[in-house]
Amino acid sequence: GALLVNERIDREELCGALSPCILSFEILMENPLELYSGTVEIQDINDNDPVFPSSQARLEISESVAAGARFPLESAQDPDVGVNSLQTYQLSANPHFALDVQTRVDGSKYAELVLEKELDREEQRELHLVLTALDGGSPPRSAHVQIHIDVVDANDNAPVFNQSTYKANVRENTPSGTLVAKISAYDLDDGPSGEVVYSFSSHTPAKVRELFALDSATGELRVKGQLDYEETKLYEIYLQAKDKGAVPGVAHCKVLVEVVDVNDNTPEVTVTSVYSPVPEDAAPGTVVALLSVTDLDSHDNGLVSDVNDNAPKASQDSYDVYVLENNMPGIPILNVSATDPDLGRNAHLSYTLFQGDPTVGHLFSINRENGTLYLLTSLDHEDQVEFSMTVQVQDGGSPPLATNVSVSVFVTDVNDNPPTVLYPQPNTTDTYTDVVPPGTPAGYMVTKVVAVDADAGYNAWISYTLLQATDPNLFSVGLHSGEIFTARQLREDDAPQHMLVILLKDHGEPVLSATATVSISVAEMAKEVLTDLTDVAPANDPRRHVTFYLILAVILVSAAFFITMLSVGIFKCYKWRQSKELYNSSRSTMYRTPGPFHHIDAVRGGFTPPNFYHQVYLTTDSRQSDLLCKKPFTSSPLGSRQSTMRNGEPGLYHQIVGTASRLPVPAE
Repeated sequence: GALLVNERIDREELCGALSPCILSFEILMENPLELYSGTVEIQDINDNDPVFPSSQARLEISESVAAGARFPLESAQDPDVGVNSLQTYQLSANPHFALDVQTRVDGSKYAELVLEKELDREEQRELHLVLTALDGGSPPRSAHVQIHIDVVDANDNAPVFNQSTYKANVRENTPSGTLVAKISAYDLDDGPSGEVVYSFSSHTPAKVRELFALDSATGELRVKGQLDYEETKLYEIYLQAKDKGAVPGVAHCKVLVEVVDVNDNTPEVTVTSVYSPVPEDAAPGTVVALLSVTDLDSHDNGLVSDVNDNAPKASQDSYDVYVLENNMPGIPILNVSATDPDLGRNAHLSYTLFQGDPTVGHLFSINRENGTLYLLTSLDHEDQVEFSMTVQVQDGGSPPLATNVSVSVFVTDVNDNPPTVLYPQPNTTDTYTDVVPPGTPAGYMVTKVVAVDADAGYNAWISYTLLQATDPNLFSVGLHSGEIFTARQLREDDAPQHMLVILLKDHGEPVLSATATVSISVAEMAKEVLTDLTDVAPANDPRRHVTFYLILAVILVSAAFFITMLSVGIFKCYKWRQSKELYNSSRSTMYRTPGPFHHIDAVRGGFTPPNFYHQVYLTTDSRQSDLLCKKPFTSSPLGSRQSTMRNGEPGLYHQIVGTASRLPVPAE
């Protein structure tokens, strides 16, 4: 079972820049049959130095170039990966340039010279620098390149690209010569200094130059080689535009080319035979062969086709949503979330609102694509507190599968209703006067202010305070009950008429209030009050007899129910007594000594004809024995005799029943 190295392993030869470098294999065991998958990761060692394309590089830089200008340098290549690959660059000390190390999308490094101090050709015509590339090994490996910089007279304007980054998508089977992108730069100079030439930047990898071609005059980037999505999914191409001046100005741009996968790889089936040939007596379920299927394509191109075998699954089976009343119409209140593990159209979900209540469709709406539930109008807690609905989540399969989600919307209360006074009635022409006799002691309840608040909870909690009174010291009001009491004993010198203004406030935010006016008269008798109110005509209330009729109806219904129940009880008692008397009579007759009229006499006397057939059912308790008489074969006066026997003396009938087992039974 030992896995051995068969030959020297070179990770760079096997996997190139791919990391991690993994070799896969399968181990088949028999008796019992088991299949194991194994992988060997080839780990990199730092056995390669970074390498520059050339040992020397030459740059021409105008003395008019401003500080901050950047100049890309040739990149070094290191076939190692991870920390052993190229990690950084170093520049020899100098007064004019600094080094800025950049990282590409694929993780590779490149360096740019940054001008920190402007050049002066009259002071120094050329500079010599050394660029060092270092990997991350221990110890690190390095490479060097000599950079020779010629300082020349200025070219006033450098080319400028119309955008710094271009993006393009190309299918991996795109034929050679297909246009990928077109870059464009302009130069404000005249003559040769204004003519722009396009080229690859110096640090563009050789692999990119093999796959893409750039027209130096038009800036058209075209496919040159065969693209392979399975090899590289994204190319980062650095291009430059240079004018033809004596000291050429240079501009740089980047083109990101994304390779789009096509279904260009057929599935590969690997078959491992276990039994060959298969014995004819092999039991059902015996493994004959092992198969594995792989496809190098990505996404749907690399999967076995999907079947719509999964219904959408909501993140919750039900939702409870709380919305403040008086809301703004059109606001979103809920997002119903669901997923479907299927692929493609089978996983495309749509949301539908089922309207159990017809009003739901006018109040709520759902976005069919994302499941957002909207409230179309303003709600009122006092009108309806709760709305129930069902959201159906359906996939796009054929046939489609669906899941239902219950949604309950609760309208929470807002303090939008002031207290309403029920007594004394406001805004009416009737005057209600409460009478209190003189000398009434303190603590006597005179009347009560009755009010309600249509809101709920704390918003409907009403408090009562005395706002205004003829004599503020004579009466007090219960804070939560609204009851009006005498604060002290009434005296003879108190005013005969008192007007109280009661302030009613709820406990909402903001506080809403109302007032009630109460009239109190101090008098010995109601007659005196009527004398003072002769100018007020009583109102004719057509509903004043409603209470009387309601009470009368309740009394009549109760009496009818009582009489009915009493009658049923008497009837049941009568039936019970009648059955008891019959039972006692039958027992006394059944167990007495038979008289001269026996069963034989009954047969001889013609009560039981010879062709009469009978069956006898007897128990230990003769009260439960019975005689079953069958219809005779021939017509006879048995019917009348049976009636006579049933209607005769109870003693005679019971004698026949009790002794029927000894009667001779005719043969059939």
